[in-house]
Amino acid sequence: MKKIGFIGAYDKIDLIIYVAKILTTLKKKVLVIDATINQKARYVIPAINPTIKYVTEYEEIDIAVGFSNIEDIKKYLGFAEGQDLEYDFVFVDTDNPKGFENYNLEEAQRNYFVTSFDAYSLKKGLEVFVGLNRTISLTKVLFSRTMDKEEDDYLNFLALGYKVAWNEQRLYFPFENGDLSVIHENQKVAKIKFKKLSVAYKDGLGYLADEILGNENSSATRRAIKIIERGV
Repeated sequence: MKKIGFIGAYDKIDLIIYVAKILTTLKKKVLVIDATINQKARYVIPAINPTIKYVTEYEEIDIAVGFSNIEDIKKYLGFAEGQDLEYDFVFVDTDNPKGFENYNLEEAQRNYFVTSFDAYSLKKGLEVFVGLNRTISLTKVLFSRTMDKEEDDYLNFLALGYKVAWNEQRLYFPFENGDLSVIHENQKVAKIKFKKLSVAYKDGLGYLADEILGNENSSATRRAIKIIERGV
């Protein structure tokens, strides 16, 4: 089981779900945990019987909402103490220091810092790393219209007081209203559809999926995206 952290104040649950969909299309078993303060997944992911905490299945992805930590989820699912969850990947979405600590993301296989360049997303997102015991490695996932070097430099400046080390590679998503409209429509119909997403957005999803899978050849990921586009 590989644990992947998606960290930051930026709204990222749809991004996480879409990457998870690529992985499940490739026959991987994925659990997505919403450990954010507002628990957006509770409102955009359909659930038959939502309670204070629950695990629901959506588009072949398991979604956990309302839990404090991994052990809490294990108890809910009936796993014995010390028994591992039966998933290939566990994605943790968090926007607060408690979620980062409770899900022990310092020990995650990969951690992504997802943000746009508005002041709230940058500053509030970096607050997740307050009080870290050691420096952690992070990959930037950046949503921006312009993708200017000055924006990246500003993020680096704001992060100077935190124990973070940025990986050399970074991933840019163009901030396109068309993609946002598709995401909102998908939420309304409770489906994951890729067909109307921009090529750049789908390329970004594929890159993330490849990196998480450790793929050197992205042909399988591209085929999975085509399958999702066709709705097969």
